[in-house]
Amino acid sequence: MSTDLPFSSRRSPVLCLHGCVASSQPLASVVGLDILKRGGNAADAAVAIAAALAVTEPCSTGLGGDAFCLFYNGNTGEIRGINGSGHSPRALTLDFLEGLGYSAEAPPSVFDALNVTVPGAPACWCDTVQLFGSQKLSMQEVLSGAVDLAEEGFPVVEVTAYHWTKWVAALGESGKELGGDLLIGGDSPKHGQVFKNTAMAQTIKELGERGKPAFYQGRVAQAIVDVINQNGGVMTLEDLSSHGSEVVSPISTEYKGVRLWELPPNGQGLVALLLLNILENFPQLKAGGHNSSDYIHVFVEAVRLAQTDAFRYLGDPTHVTVPLESLLAKSHSQERAQHISMDRVMERVEPGLLTGSDTVYFCVIDSQGNGCSFVNSTYMGFGSGLVPKDCGFSLQNRGANFSLQRGHINCVAGGKRPYHTIIPALLTDSLTSSEKPQLLAALGVMGAFMQPQGHIQVLLNMVEFGMNPQQALDAPRVFVQYDDKTDQWLVNLEEGIDQEVAVELRRRGHRVNWPVTGHERAQFGRGQIITVGDWWNHSITQTNSPSRVLWAGSDPRADGCAQGY
Repeated sequence: MSTDLPFSSRRSPVLCLHGCVASSQPLASVVGLDILKRGGNAADAAVAIAAALAVTEPCSTGLGGDAFCLFYNGNTGEIRGINGSGHSPRALTLDFLEGLGYSAEAPPSVFDALNVTVPGAPACWCDTVQLFGSQKLSMQEVLSGAVDLAEEGFPVVEVTAYHWTKWVAALGESGKELGGDLLIGGDSPKHGQVFKNTAMAQTIKELGERGKPAFYQGRVAQAIVDVINQNGGVMTLEDLSSHGSEVVSPISTEYKGVRLWELPPNGQGLVALLLLNILENFPQLKAGGHNSSDYIHVFVEAVRLAQTDAFRYLGDPTHVTVPLESLLAKSHSQERAQHISMDRVMERVEPGLLTGSDTVYFCVIDSQGNGCSFVNSTYMGFGSGLVPKDCGFSLQNRGANFSLQRGHINCVAGGKRPYHTIIPALLTDSLTSSEKPQLLAALGVMGAFMQPQGHIQVLLNMVEFGMNPQQALDAPRVFVQYDDKTDQWLVNLEEGIDQEVAVELRRRGHRVNWPVTGHERAQFGRGQIITVGDWWNHSITQTNSPSRVLWAGSDPRADGCAQGY
């Protein structure tokens, strides 16, 4: 399997007036745009895209995963969120796992059936349409594009084909296999091969017809429980039927005239806000230039501090107390920033558990000014690889993110949600008490623990360096990761960052991996951005009357595109 993936083309941002979508798969973007043209709003289109991606990118997302939604109401300026993450089975306690011989040092395989948590995505789709949708289109109509893709088939695109093959191989190496519904003759589909999934078409069709009960009760629920229990898991019908989404108020922080909105824990949106707050204490951040050694050094050190705070304090708020107000106080970030020295890497910073993942992120802004930022994931590729009989989708392995360390904030427990990596974001202007916040952008970068780092890099590319949405996504990125094998932090630098920068960072004490090329660039995430107006353009004087022109970019590290009308 060749890892070569040349990045030779360029693209301009997509500009339009009425409505815009951006996703990692062109056919899914078409499905979303079609919903907007038929009178649906941003929420309707986001769910249509989520379902289309479940069909076309099952190695990243699907009905068996979780989803999160942030919605900006164009009329009122109100921002609300849905946490669509599922809980662990009630029987999955630390005592139970220890009784099976597992421990923090020797946990189950990441792909084990014990790591399947309740899929929250189908409920999140239904609730997004019900709470935020236009009410002009039925759930059946919203999901019809995905059903057509699954029934008629679609040609598999390049990056998706690569990851499909990669994750099938990863399952095989762990002694697991992917259910046959997601293979062609036992193999992963090749680039350009047409893939059909009639079983998934039926599951999505039933969800459209009967809503949440079609998934969490009856045929599909029984098939989920059967395949999990046949493979040593402990999920019950009651675990599924008792699932519900949580409607939440987002958390936010201000940075140089803009406000970044994220969802509260158990997701890691908090990390993005902590990171931005720490970076605010470095007014010289821009001076050295984009991706200079000073810029990357400060960014890397800030990531280490923010991530450490998150691993110490971030868990399921229904099980533990998360001190959000204290963490987001500017005084806290000022104190944290003082640990950073410009000429030398910090001594040991204690992190928590880390694992990688695949996810899809997409966004929509419609003609009424509504914005929907949405993310959906099965966690590590196909998740567990378990496919319920005649259902056409695989079950996530999000429970692999629990700790088996007794007393840990993210310790496994029955009916608990794990530390969650998937985060959508919205950007508005700074709040004034008398006016509603004006939507500036829907944005996100998928990719496990890269996500908050990606959010902040593309945001700074626009706010500090005046890049348009496409340039902000094209620019080379940095990924700071903790390597538990060597107990050290590794700074991954993407191809395009100067060698001199890598050399200088090593001199300051960083462990540097440079250059990261080809398909390995997937670790830097895959993002989408839609902005309202060109507020990021430093070369023009911004007027107080906001422009209705939508500007969109789509990440070159994925197969997708932005489309508008």
